[in-house]
Amino acid sequence: MGKYVFGVDIGGTTVKMGFFEADGNLLDKWEIPTRTENKGEAILPDVAASIRQKMEEKGIDKSEVAGVGIGAPGPIDADGVVHVAVNLGWGVFNVNETLSNLLDGMYVKAGNDANVAALGEMWKGGGQGYKNMVAVTLGTGVGGGIIHNGEILSGAVGAGGEIGHIHVEDAEEESCNCKNKGCLEQYASATGIVRLAKRKLEKSSEETVLREGKLSAKSVFDAVKAGDQVAEQIAEQFGYYLGKGLALVAGVVNPEAFVIGGGVSKAGEVIFKYIKPYFEEYAFHAVRNAEFKLATLGNDAGIYGAAKMVLE
Repeated sequence: MGKYVFGVDIGGTTVKMGFFEADGNLLDKWEIPTRTENKGEAILPDVAASIRQKMEEKGIDKSEVAGVGIGAPGPIDADGVVHVAVNLGWGVFNVNETLSNLLDGMYVKAGNDANVAALGEMWKGGGQGYKNMVAVTLGTGVGGGIIHNGEILSGAVGAGGEIGHIHVEDAEEESCNCKNKGCLEQYASATGIVRLAKRKLEKSSEETVLREGKLSAKSVFDAVKAGDQVAEQIAEQFGYYLGKGLALVAGVVNPEAFVIGGGVSKAGEVIFKYIKPYFEEYAFHAVRNAEFKLATLGNDAGIYGAAKMVLE
């Protein structure tokens, strides 16, 4: 096997790229723009060109590269076939074969970005030491990645781990981006926390610092840390939905740990104070001992996980 590997994480606006040694030591990282026009046809050629340029810069030959791992937003099955990636404009095609052909037959392995990031956290992040874990990304939405016996559990078409769309509220009248109503990400994402906060402020006349300035998940948890009672009530609602949702997940995959990342996790361990009591209340007794950890790789989780996929 080659002594180097590339990890690629394709986002809606930028492609993050990493150049690693096979032991996981990150030698270099950089970004290129994601060109989504014309159904994203330039994305993989741009990735290939950037990899070639880096190999030239480092003076390494194709024979020294174990391969290229790649994470992308959308369901990608075990063969590397993407089943429509809306944010990139992609339809259905084989990512592995397409990028490999652009790189003179180099080995390529693709996966869903949230699953790939979960693998990264298990390998070099907050999930080190666990072989069965669920990574939860609390960002604009709620992403998830399930690691079972050290490997990604991707499901039939790569949609395994879509925990943001677990149904947790029957009374919801607003639609989620997925068109269903009452999804976990409507309450536990950064945007979901803002939704909970707005609803709380409309119904309540209690004094709170949240009536000043711009509402955000950060402003809610900053207010929680400052002892603001209304903010604490909003955090309690957030914890109820996320704790209940993760209890449902635990009953299916029985992880050793949940590793929580994404923008909301920057609030720190205070979020666990609100999640864990509800998790323990709703979880089946045999799966109740799951630990809660913070993700540590931040935006680099995707490139680490992509590299790890090649090395498995």
